[in-house]
Amino acid sequence: MKLNLKKPLVIFDLETTGLDLVKDRVIQLSYIKVYPDGHEERGDELINPERPIEPKITELTGISNEDVKDKHTFKQLAAKLNTVFTGSDIAGFNSNHFDVPLLAEEFLRAGIDFDFSKCRLIDAQTIFHKMERRNLAAAYKFYCGRNMEDDFEAHRADQDTEATYRVLMGELDKYAPGANEDPEKVLDNDMDMLAEFSKVNDNVDFAGRIVWQEVNGVRTEVFNFGKHKGKPVSDVLRFDPGYYSWILGGDFTYNTKQVLTRIRLREAQALR
Repeated sequence: MKLNLKKPLVIFDLETTGLDLVKDRVIQLSYIKVYPDGHEERGDELINPERPIEPKITELTGISNEDVKDKHTFKQLAAKLNTVFTGSDIAGFNSNHFDVPLLAEEFLRAGIDFDFSKCRLIDAQTIFHKMERRNLAAAYKFYCGRNMEDDFEAHRADQDTEATYRVLMGELDKYAPGANEDPEKVLDNDMDMLAEFSKVNDNVDFAGRIVWQEVNGVRTEVFNFGKHKGKPVSDVLRFDPGYYSWILGGDFTYNTKQVLTRIRLREAQALR
């Protein structure tokens, strides 16, 4: 099945030094960029994280300190990657939970304010979990009819990216209208619908420190942690302005600080 695209779709995967959005860094980024006409571009970058790769990560990914010591840093690649992702929708496997948030952090550390709100974010894992509830290897077996270990090396971003692309295509084939008798298992080949279906929370920032909630019948950004949990962000910025400074100086993700700053600027402009 050909993807029904109105703008490019970038399917990507990261390998990293760990799972901490604040402290860890990317060591491999791979992508497949699919254009509306069906044309595909592939990219695969090993990246110098500017910190040691622990042996357990090397054992998991096969990527060693020796492999990345002479590679570009993310900052050196940021402008190129910004061009790849700009103007595209974004897809991955578990991407809305980890890969996109960490990519956002890397862009911000490199001085690039990439606006992910302009992208539809499609997570093949969320689609799979809502439909079948398994992992990538099981998804590959289920949708592609083959064992993933027969076709790919485990825990390599380029391999997982290719597998994710095939899984997404298999999902659209399996759940196409008229393809099965279960009305609850239908997916349209439409990026708006897939992005909406991929959502699993109401986070405003990727880390979930600020979330959307109904307050007096109005959809509002509220804090989701700390002493102001459940309170509208706009209210807290007015009655406790020091809280903003505390977050900016604290051990929070750059994306959380970015989102909070945007809200603060919006509220300030509304008062003018």
